[in-house]
Parts: sequence; structure tokens; C-alpha cells
Amino acid sequence: METGISEIDRLRAALAASEVARQEAERRATGAEAMVAHLKLLIAKMRQDRFGASSERGRCLLEQLELELEDLETAIAEDDPANAPETMARASETGVERQRPARRPFPAALPRERVVIPAPVHCPCCGSSRLAKLGESMTETLEVVPRQFRVIQTVREKFSCRDCESITQPPAAPFHPIARGRAGPWLLSTILTGKFADHLPLNRQSAAFVREGIDLDTSTLADWVGASTATLAPLIAQIRAHVLAAHRLHGDDTTVPVLAKSRTVTGRLWTYVRDDRPFGGPAPPAAWFRYSRDRKGEHPTEHLAGWSGILQSDAYGGYNRLFDADRKPAPVMPAGCWAHARRGLFRLAELGRAPLAVEAVRRIDAIFEAERAINGATSAQRLAVRQESIAPMVDGLLAWMRESCTRLSKKTPVATAMAYILRRPESFTRFLSDGRICLTNNAAERALRGIALGRKAWLFAGSDRGGQRAADMYSLIVTAKLNDVDPQAWLADVLARINDQPVSRLHELLPWNWKNTRHANHTQAA
Repeated sequence: METGISEIDRLRAALAASEVARQEAERRATGAEAMVAHLKLLIAKMRQDRFGASSERGRCLLEQLELELEDLETAIAEDDPANAPETMARASETGVERQRPARRPFPAALPRERVVIPAPVHCPCCGSSRLAKLGESMTETLEVVPRQFRVIQTVREKFSCRDCESITQPPAAPFHPIARGRAGPWLLSTILTGKFADHLPLNRQSAAFVREGIDLDTSTLADWVGASTATLAPLIAQIRAHVLAAHRLHGDDTTVPVLAKSRTVTGRLWTYVRDDRPFGGPAPPAAWFRYSRDRKGEHPTEHLAGWSGILQSDAYGGYNRLFDADRKPAPVMPAGCWAHARRGLFRLAELGRAPLAVEAVRRIDAIFEAERAINGATSAQRLAVRQESIAPMVDGLLAWMRESCTRLSKKTPVATAMAYILRRPESFTRFLSDGRICLTNNAAERALRGIALGRKAWLFAGSDRGGQRAADMYSLIVTAKLNDVDPQAWLADVLARINDQPVSRLHELLPWNWKNTRHANHTQAA
């Protein structure tokens, strides 16, 4: 009897301990899930806010939050008792699975492979073999098939005439996308997008090919990249012409380390972006990149020689030659970037808690908020709203800044940040008289974002030629992305067709025309 009582007490104690452990696990899971929800909301806000913390605090914070979210979600899955082997075995036996949030269905375009579990031959209850199908339950699992390499053999058969004994054969083999190359267009586009869109250096791609049984050394890949760039040169020229046909451009530059003799030097990649979508313009967006060994002002002067219009940029002095009154064919009109102006004030408001900086940021944010409401409207509509409601806010901000600076030393950080605007008020107020002008230069900054990511992977460009090659490929890939075109599929199709494409029809291969053509072809096929 005593043994039975002690056994009951032991079981009760074990049950109580198990209940305590369960409650503790639930508390940890609840806290982790709440943190996941908080991080997702914070990341979503940072991505949505084009003029807020994502630009001032740097993208580093966003990357850290995403890494923290990834690690936290992984830990939740790892600690979930439902993922323990014994739990999963019981779930498979009983048919009961852990409740999960509803997920979106897999895309209908994906191919399906139907695997049918053999049905029972006899009824498990009575043993009868008279079973009638009532329906079925289906579970979909996303799987990946490792990429497959194949060699395409193009055969030209020879025939001999029995009457005249002449030999007949198709005149020529199909052109390869690049001279002296045996690579197909999809393989070339995979290498190009891997290097310039996914930031995978050629030596890493070569190692990945070796793991898959294909021996392609780095020098071979480099030869293919160079040959592909030369093949695509006419298309890059078309993008350049399209960009420089715009009356308003976004301009910016970023650093790129370049390998020199026993050291690296800091080169520059410049971008000029045509994007008329904010004012409802019909022209498709495009980005043209250039490379230079340094950041001298002669480079943008050369890049934009013969062009005139409105240039949205930061206050870099190298653009000043473009603004000269005697410039031919006409002086370029500068338009300032309010995101740059806000950035310095935001740092002081956030880190130093300077009251004047806080007030300046509040006023600038009110201008941004009013601008969001007219994004995508026509230039006439934007101009009307700006003159009616935004111009008074800008005038009030400038007057308040001038009055505040009279009470500050010119060397104080707040006065220096305000002077960024006050030294060039015409540039920062030009958007009030032209509905085409944007409030910020974010279009150019977004175009350069991939280069900033790439620097962490490929570390430096191998030479000045490599820097210009990167600029050419970024012109293609960034333009494709701006037009919502998959760069890999587009480049594969272009490389397959460009050698046979007449010069007069070369424009058909540009991303925006290619997308429309492909859509029309798919519609007709359907």
C-alpha cells in the first residue's frame, strides 16, 4: 500500500514538474513570438519609410534587425516540441500536425508532381474489399531539383546526290552568343547575374560549378564575362541614349576599390537615372552607369556633355561646371535633395537631442508628408498642390532657419546643417515651380544600393577596365529591375538573339519593349 502511495506521489511530482516546464516553454514561446511580430513590424516600417530612419541610421541597422529576426525564428522552430523526432513520429501516425499560420498557396505556374500513397485493399474495420473512393486529401510540399547541365549538339547532316554526286549541307552552324565560346545564353546570363546582381565573384561561381561536376576555371568565366559585355555593348549605348534624352535626371556616385600595383585605390561608379514615374511620365525608367579612377569634377562634365536639363543630386562641387551660365548647349539646372539636407539635422536631433534640429526635422517631415500624397500625380497636379500648400511650409522653414542661425555661431553643428540648405535656396526650392522635380535624389541612391552590397562580396575591382565593365553590366541589370524584368531571363534571351537582330530593331530588346513583347506573345499563346 505504501509503495502504491509513494508511486502516486512520484507521478504527481513528475506531472507538476512537467506542467511547470510546459508553462515556462509557453512563456518563452509567447515572448519570442511577440518579439518576432515586433521585429517584423519594425522592419516593415523601415522599408516603407523612404525619408526616415532607413537613410539616416544606415542600412546596417535594417540588416541587423533582419539577421536578428532570422535567428529568432530559427530558434523558435528549433525549440518547438512539435519538431522533435518523437513528436513528429507520433504526428505522422495519428495524422495530427502542429497548428501553423495560414500560408499562401504555391504559385500555380509551378509544375506539379503527383505522388499517390497506395490505398488500402481491404477495409480495416470489417475486412471487406468493396471500397469506393469518396475523395482525397492533398498535401503540397515545395521541393527543389538541382540545376542540370546539358550539352546541346547541333548537327548539320551531309547528303550526297546520287545523280550529280554533289554534297549538300546546311550552310552554317548557329551562332554562339559570344565568339570563341561554347557557352549557351542561359549559362552566360547565370554567370552575369551571379556576379553583378547576386554579388558572387567568379572564383566562388567556379567553385560551385566544380561541386556540380563542371570544371570551369575562373579565367574561362572571366573571358565569357568580357565577351558578353562586348556583345551587349550596342544595348548599353541604347540605354545611354534613352537616359540622356530625359529633361530631368538623378545623379550620384559611390566608391569602388580598384586593385592597383601592390595596393588598392578608390575609384568611383557614377549613375544617372531617368525615372519619370513620380509625375506620371510615360517614358520607361533606366539607369546609366560610368566608372572613373577618381572623383574629379571633369567626370560628370564629360558624362553629361551635350546634355541640358534638370539634375537632381547632392551638393557635390564637381557638378558646378555643369551649372555655369556660359555652358553649351545650355546650363544644367540643379535641384537639391531634401533627404540629404534632412540627414544631418536628423543625426543631431536623434543623437544630440538638439531642440533646433528636432524642430527642423519636424518641419521637413511635414513637407515630406504632403509630398507623399501627390506621388504619381501629373506634373500639373503636383505643381498646383505645391504652390497652394507646400510652398508656405518651405517659406516658413527657410525664414525660421535664417532667424535661428542669427542666434547661433556659424561653427555649431546645427548651424552647419542648416547652412546646407540656406547656401543654395534656389536649388532646394526649384521643385516648387516644376512638378517634374522630385523632393529627393532617392532614385539614384537606390540604383547604387547593389554596388554597396557587392563591395562586401567582391572587395575590389581588378582594374580600371573591370570597373568600366561593372558599370556597363550595372546599366543593364539595374535598368531591367527598374522595369520589373527578371535580369537573368532577359539577358539570356538577349544574348540568344542580339547577333541576329538588325540594328534598326535593336530597341526591341530593351527591357521595357522586351517585357511588352513577351507579355503579348504569352497572351496570344493563351
